[in-house]
Amino acid sequence: MLSDEGNDFLDKILPGLGLMKDNSSVYDMENVNLIHHINQALKAHKIFNKDTDYLVKDNQVIIIDEFTGRMMEGRRFSDGLHQALEAKERVAIQPENRTMASITFQNYFRLYEKLSGMTGTASTEAEEFMDIYNLDVIEIPPNINISRKDLDDEIYRTSSEKYDAILDSIVNANKKGQPVLVGTTSIEKSEYLSKLLKNKKIKHNVLNAKYHEKESEIIADAGKYGSVTIATNMAGRGTDIQLGGSNGSEEEKINH
Repeated sequence: MLSDEGNDFLDKILPGLGLMKDNSSVYDMENVNLIHHINQALKAHKIFNKDTDYLVKDNQVIIIDEFTGRMMEGRRFSDGLHQALEAKERVAIQPENRTMASITFQNYFRLYEKLSGMTGTASTEAEEFMDIYNLDVIEIPPNINISRKDLDDEIYRTSSEKYDAILDSIVNANKKGQPVLVGTTSIEKSEYLSKLLKNKKIKHNVLNAKYHEKESEIIADAGKYGSVTIATNMAGRGTDIQLGGSNGSEEEKINH
């Protein structure tokens, strides 16, 4: 949102640009739409980041799903925000979509007479399921022991120290032939880490929204002996990386 100083600044410059009448104010009703689009432009430039919130492909701004890390082709931000991003990235500005009707997920699910589901993280949201949907959560214990070891978090003073530690961990595991999967929160960070690994001459694959066409191939190789994979949350829940590769041919080599 614009500050009072920002509004005063606009009062001074907009009339000279022919965008507002002389002696008019941004607070006047006739300028509400103009100020709305200025606020959207500020959002586009200061809050939304390329290769984190969206990417540019084939002269189009494409939204990146914050939960899955995947491209949401055909989806557009509303209220002029998408057009502001297109102007920011200097691509073709497309007409704004009109939303004729909308419904929340909660109200949509309530339209069903019977509602049930299954997820690996339901117990942590048990209170929400009861409050919103009146659904109980039943936890099913695993049928085999969990071999995963959850280590303590490590905190570093600077990002450079953090990345140095990440590189050291990757190098040490790679020397032993252990498959390594590195999770990142954005395309930008995955590509930065890839650049650091290239400088170390460590062969690796990158899985993010830019390379989604190669997803099945990259996942199939991610568990192989000596493989290093950098991924966004595309390789998150529901992704089954097989130790030894998709056919398990190198599992014995890894175990030894």
